[in-house]
Amino acid sequence: MQEVMSDEMLELISQRFRLLADPMRLKILHQLQGGEKSVTELVQATGASQPNVSKHLSTLRSHSMVKRRQEGNMAFFSIDAPFIFDICNIVCDSMKLELEQKQNLLGPA
Repeated sequence: MQEVMSDEMLELISQRFRLLADPMRLKILHQLQGGEKSVTELVQATGASQPNVSKHLSTLRSHSMVKRRQEGNMAFFSIDAPFIFDICNIVCDSMKLELEQKQNLLGPA
C-alpha cells in the first residue's frame, strides 16, 4: 500500500526539485562530481561570473547539497548529498531511452 504524504512533505519534495531545475546549479553539481573545487575553478569550468557561481553555491549549501571548506582566503566546495547523482542518472537514462525509442520509430536516416 502506498504511503500517503502530507502537504508539508510534498512541498519539501517540490522545493528539492525546484532547486535542481536550474541549469547553472546542475552544471555546478556536475563539476563537483569529480571532487572538491574552489570557487575560482567553478567559475572557469562553468563560464559564469563569480557572483553568479557564489549565489548558486550559497543556495545549494543552504539546502545541504554542497559543503564548504575554508582554507585561508579560498573557499572549496564539495558534494554533501551524493544521492543527487542517482536522481540525475535516472533522469538521464530515461531521456536516452526516450530518444532511442523516437529514433527507432523514425527509422534509419
